[in-house]
Amino acid sequence: MMFDIKITNAEVFDGLGNPSRVTDVGIVGERIVEVGSLARAEAETVIDLSGYVLAPGFIDVHSHSDVYALVEPSAASKITQGITTEIVGNCGASAAPLYGEYKLPSDWREHECPGAWRSVAEYRALLDQVTPAVNVSLLIGHNTLRAGVVGYEGRPATRDELAAMEQRLDQSLEEGAIGFSTGLIYIPGTFAPREEVEALCRVTAAHEGVYTSHMRSEGDHLLEAIDETIEYGRRSGARVQISHLKTSGKRNWHKLDAALERIRHARDQEGMDVAADRYPYTAACTDLDILLPDWALDGGHAAILARVRDPDTRARMREEMLVEREDDYWDSVTVGSTHHPETASFKGKPLREVAAALGVEPVDAVFYLVEKDALKTTGIFFGMSEENMWRILAEPYVMLGSDGSIHAPTGPLSHDHPHPRAYGSFPRYLRAVLDGRSVELPEAIRKMTSLCAAQFGFNDRGILAKGYRADLTAFRRDKVRDLSDFVRPHQLSEGMDLVVVNGVVTIRDGRFTGERAGRFVG
Repeated sequence: MMFDIKITNAEVFDGLGNPSRVTDVGIVGERIVEVGSLARAEAETVIDLSGYVLAPGFIDVHSHSDVYALVEPSAASKITQGITTEIVGNCGASAAPLYGEYKLPSDWREHECPGAWRSVAEYRALLDQVTPAVNVSLLIGHNTLRAGVVGYEGRPATRDELAAMEQRLDQSLEEGAIGFSTGLIYIPGTFAPREEVEALCRVTAAHEGVYTSHMRSEGDHLLEAIDETIEYGRRSGARVQISHLKTSGKRNWHKLDAALERIRHARDQEGMDVAADRYPYTAACTDLDILLPDWALDGGHAAILARVRDPDTRARMREEMLVEREDDYWDSVTVGSTHHPETASFKGKPLREVAAALGVEPVDAVFYLVEKDALKTTGIFFGMSEENMWRILAEPYVMLGSDGSIHAPTGPLSHDHPHPRAYGSFPRYLRAVLDGRSVELPEAIRKMTSLCAAQFGFNDRGILAKGYRADLTAFRRDKVRDLSDFVRPHQLSEGMDLVVVNGVVTIRDGRFTGERAGRFVG
């Protein structure tokens, strides 16, 4: 047989957790067609990987690259981590379907896209036309559906409105979306009663889709939130994915045992498909206005800003924010991306430092940034236990998810201040594994490949075996590392010297080839 690509002498990990073996891999078109000794076989391209680990391409199960995959199809920050497939539409916000009052998140809206879309089918067609370097698979966001039907009001949906959400979710799943996500700390999802979420989970289950959730709490009410999330799976039959599982806030670190016990019970005693993902950092990142009281978020962007600008309402918010948090809490907050020219110098600075520069208290610095940036400031929140992080990552049902969007050191996605997880999650985790700080390498690779594929319904990816898609990544054990940090985030990781997507070599010898072969995966 004549191969398009023959990879020789690699230390091959199949992605299933089995021990490695040194062997060859033959690729024809998009598929792996042979794994074994191919010494006498001919090929158009021969790649000698002596001394390299070869694994299935990594699957980033928690990404927010919905629009960024269109804006920066090189996917530089992801492909250099060995990621070949991203699952987008997490935390309740997705690029499609676009209807009614729903507005894309502000960081997506400010970039020019190569075309317009409304439905999942149209988004899918545009993505395939652009041909990103990575495969993209879409979840449908609850906030996207709710804002498109109900708007941003803090009320339950009517019966007709819920039916409209169910219909749009059903159509989106028919058009290739793989599941449904919630972000129950974000508007307008935070206003949804349980019955609404359960109904949409039932639609998801009917399509054999997965339900992923940024839960209502990851701190003070963590255990109740896990119970709620598992209950949706129990009642609907949908597979459940707990997004970025963590114990936020030092006063909640002790809850990890109880949290893990709930998940293990659902899996082991009830036979439920419950899993989770996590990134290997102890700081979170989201919009800074998440610090405002829930009631202040009713009604959407204009209504929130009006409350922030009203002296009496602002004073009420300020008082509640101070009562809810101890004084040392403000030491754990760092400013991420900003928007207004007058706030640009505060990117990546601790909130206390920003407050000192402004001559105000930290809580007032929050109001200053939120108002000046018109709700476009992000915050980085240091509130997690490193010991708990490694315990979570060692759980057999926990997979890697960056919780980051595509970025690049140059171009339109190089000007903000992202969390370093966008550039470094997978190499950072691998470096820890290779240095003996976590599970063994076969298990670590399983967590980034076949475990992800099984949970999200990919039948021909995530395993390095005959008949599977040729999504592959290769690295040297001593070279792989992350470089991005909280001060200088726009730095590509090193060590992923070969990345193949759908049988096309995208990175070779650590350099971009200029070839892209990603597609929408439904």
